[in-house]
Amino acid sequence: MTQIITITKEQISSLQFTDTIQVKQHPDLNQQLHKALRLGNTHKRKVNIIFQDDEGMKTVDTTLWAYGSKYVCFKGGVWIPKNRLIEIEF
Repeated sequence: MTQIITITKEQISSLQFTDTIQVKQHPDLNQQLHKALRLGNTHKRKVNIIFQDDEGMKTVDTTLWAYGSKYVCFKGGVWIPKNRLIEIEF
């Protein structure tokens, strides 16, 4: 089993994301993103986001504020590539 390291949202800016890694994303990731966005913007509720940087899998408990075709934005203006998301847990 792959170890998932829990980090804070503030640590994300120090992580590396190159385009060479492909991750297996949850098949319902787009629906998860939509639900997380609604929870974040309407209810200010945090979600658990599992993603992969260049060194391995990470998880962060934060509020999703926006997402587009290539990136997701968390509270505080922290961005990560959408193609590195694995799953969102509620």
